[in-house]
Amino acid sequence: MSEHDVQREVTELQAKSATAARIFDLRRIIGGLFVLYGVIVTIAGINPSDSSLDKSEGININLWTGLGMLALGIFFLIWLKLKPAAPAKVDEKPDDA
Repeated sequence: MSEHDVQREVTELQAKSATAARIFDLRRIIGGLFVLYGVIVTIAGINPSDSSLDKSEGININLWTGLGMLALGIFFLIWLKLKPAAPAKVDEKPDDA
């Protein structure tokens, strides 16, 4: 295997590593889950039942919690878009041989 082939493989692995780091960024996972759950809880809070309002002393907890979750999830996703994960830097040390 020549040095050129090794360098090409290293470059390909670095590109795959950077892609994997972007895909599994925690901001994407947390933001996505908060948006998903926020939508579900907000839908549940749009038309509350009388019993759920009685339990929460007249405050529509599902609606407010769902909107808060949506806001937090959107914040995480905007943060991810504005400041994406930096690719991992590889320390290349010259061979002394």
